[in-house]
Amino acid sequence: MDVKHVNPFIESFATIMPQLGFNNVKKGDLSVKGKDLTDSGVVIILGIVGEIRGNVVYSIGVEEAKKIASTMMMGMPVAEFDDMAKSAISELTNMLTANAATCFSTMGITIDISTPTLLIGDNVSIKMSSNQVLCIELIADDIPVKVNLAFEG
Repeated sequence: MDVKHVNPFIESFATIMPQLGFNNVKKGDLSVKGKDLTDSGVVIILGIVGEIRGNVVYSIGVEEAKKIASTMMMGMPVAEFDDMAKSAISELTNMLTANAATCFSTMGITIDISTPTLLIGDNVSIKMSSNQVLCIELIADDIPVKVNLAFEG
């Protein structure tokens, strides 16, 4: 996977999160994983097609997802990760990935994205489309969001 394909996701996070009310946005650790991912909490999967093909998988702890949803909803308390909170988090990943697609287009790379698929649970197992998965930890107001990228081309 080409490292230049990571930057649109970092740039997107740095652009979108402050627009939603997050003040302190930064990049955390970067790691390489294998094809098989296991994570717990809220896992959102989006497909990427076009000149680059693959998947982006966002992973957020349930409590952290509730905090993000609350901030997105102008501070409205989110006691449960209910349908409204699920919708907010799905929309967030849609916005982040669509913005990354726009960043790719400025690089001359055309991609389309699928609608988000949201999963919740412990030890959610995902088989990625590529043998090598790059995981970027992005942090908004001390809330970590893992972004797993697996591209074939």
